[in-house]
Amino acid sequence: MKNTIKTTFNDKTIEMECGITIEQCLIEHNVKIEEDYQNNPIVAAQVNYELLPLSYILTFDAIITPIYLFSDLGKRVYRHSICFLLCYASWKVFPKRQLMIGHSLGDGYYFHYTDSYILTSNDINKLSQEMERIVKSNLPITYTNITYEEGLEYFQNRGALETVDLINYQHEPVIAIYKIKNYMDKSYEPLVSHSRILSLWELRKYESQGMLLRYPRSNDFTQLQTFKDNPLLFKVYKEYKKWNQVLHFQSLGKLNMNCINNNINEYIRLAETLQQKKIAKIADDICDRPSTRIVFVAGPSSSGKTTFTNKLGIQLKLLGKCPILISLDNYYRLKEDIPRDENGKHDFECLEALDTDLFQKNVEDLFDNKEIELPSFNFKKNKREYLGNKVSFEEDTILLIEGIHGLNPKLIPTADKNTTYKIYISALTQLNLDDHNRISTTDNRILRRITRDNMTRGVSATTTLSMWASVQAGENKHIFPYQNNADTMLNSALEYELGAIKPFVEPLLKTVEPSSSMAFAIARRLLAFLSRVHPIAESMVPKDSLLREFIGGSEFNVT
Repeated sequence: MKNTIKTTFNDKTIEMECGITIEQCLIEHNVKIEEDYQNNPIVAAQVNYELLPLSYILTFDAIITPIYLFSDLGKRVYRHSICFLLCYASWKVFPKRQLMIGHSLGDGYYFHYTDSYILTSNDINKLSQEMERIVKSNLPITYTNITYEEGLEYFQNRGALETVDLINYQHEPVIAIYKIKNYMDKSYEPLVSHSRILSLWELRKYESQGMLLRYPRSNDFTQLQTFKDNPLLFKVYKEYKKWNQVLHFQSLGKLNMNCINNNINEYIRLAETLQQKKIAKIADDICDRPSTRIVFVAGPSSSGKTTFTNKLGIQLKLLGKCPILISLDNYYRLKEDIPRDENGKHDFECLEALDTDLFQKNVEDLFDNKEIELPSFNFKKNKREYLGNKVSFEEDTILLIEGIHGLNPKLIPTADKNTTYKIYISALTQLNLDDHNRISTTDNRILRRITRDNMTRGVSATTTLSMWASVQAGENKHIFPYQNNADTMLNSALEYELGAIKPFVEPLLKTVEPSSSMAFAIARRLLAFLSRVHPIAESMVPKDSLLREFIGGSEFNVT
C-alpha cells in the first residue's frame, strides 16, 4: 500500500498522505469548505469521474472535481441527506418505531411508520425541532465500513427488516454505511459531510398516518416554494400500495429472495393481471361517458404510453367501441426543423417540435367523416413516411391520442371538454431498496429509455444519459404542469421489471466512458444500484407486457 497519493485539483497536483479524506484533500488545495446552505457549499466530489462523499477516504491517485449544492448532482445529494436527517431524528424521538420511506410527491418524500401510527401535529413539531437541533449542532456525517455480521446485528436490533433482507441477499463481507454519532444507516448515494448544510426543508403532516419531507424545487434551490398538493397522484400511490400488500412485496430484498426461491413466475402473473385490471377499469369509465370521442394519453418519457394505449384499445373493443390509435411521435418535424432552446440545442420536448397543423387537420378531417392516412415517423432516417395506415370514423369510434403533450390544451384548442377523457400515465415505482431508501421513479424511466433508445433508435447509453437533463427540463415545463388535469392516472411500473430489464441495460451502461463525466457519474450510480437486483429471464415476461415496449419482443407495434 502506498504511503502517499497524488491529488489533482484545477490542474494543480499535490502529493498527500494516503488515507486522507476528500474533504481534507480539498482543504489542502486551499478550497474553502463552506457549510452555509445559501452560500452554495460543496456537498460531494467527482473523483476520477465517480461521485463520492466528502468523507470518503482516498487510497489512490485522484483527480477531484467539487460538486456544489446548487448543481444537478448536488441537489440529488441534498435530497438524500435530508432523508437521512429525518431518519436520525425519528430514531431519537421515536426509538421504538420503524420509519419507512414511501414515494416522492411533488417537492417532497412521503414517510410513515410501519405500525400504522397516526401522527399528530405535536409529533411533527417534535421531529422538526429535533431535526433543527441536529442541524445547528453541525454534527459530522461520515462514510465508513462495517463487517457483515456487525451490520446484520445492528439493523436486526433496530427492526429495519427491509434493510436486513437486502443485506442477506448480497452477503457482502464489508457493508458501507453512513454514521452520525452512534446512529448508522445505509445510503446508496453520497451524503453531505456535516449536518449544518441541511437547513432548508419542511416537515408537514400529510394524511392521517404520514408526513411529507419537502425540499426546494430544482428551478430555485435557494428557497422552499408554496406547498401545492397533488391529491390525484397520492391517490394512485395509495392504490398501488394496496396492490403491493396483495403481492407481499415492498422492497428489493423480498423481490430478490423470491427470484432465488423460484417464486417469481406467480408474482409476475399477479403484477401483470393487476395492471390489466386497472386498464379494464379505465375502459369501463370511458364507456360510462357516452359522449366521449377522444381519449388523450399523456405522461413523461418512457412511461409506457404506447403499449398502454394499445391495451386500452383492446379493452374498448371488448366494450363495442372502434378505437383509432394515434401516436403524437409520428407528427415530429424533421430534425432540422425542430426549434432550439436557450442553449441553442434542439428542443425535442416542446410542443412546437410537433407538426400540430398536420395533426389538427387530420383530426378535423376524421370528424368530418373523411378517410385519412396516418403518418409514421422513422427516427433512424429522420423521415416522415406514409405506410398505408388509412382510417376513418365509424359508429362508436374513439380516438386514442398518445404522446407527451396529450394533456396540453394547445394540442387541440377547440376540443370539447364534454367529448374528451384524459389519462396521465407514469412509472411510479413503489418498490423500496430498503426501509429508508426509495427506488427513484426517474431512475426507473432512465433504465427503460436507455434500453429502448438503443434497441429501436440505435442511440448509445452515453447519448441518452447526456440528453436526460434536457428531457427532465422539458417534462417540468410541458408535462407535469398538466398532470392534475387528467380524469385518471395509471401507474405503469411493474414491480418485477428491474430484474427483467437488468440483463439488457447493464451492458449498455458499461459502455459509458469516463470522458463523458456527467453521463459516467450517472452510469456508475445506476450500475451500483443494479448490482443489488437479481436478474429475471426475458422468457418470463409476457409478450403483451407493457415492459416489452422497452426490452423488445412486444406483440404490439411499439417501435
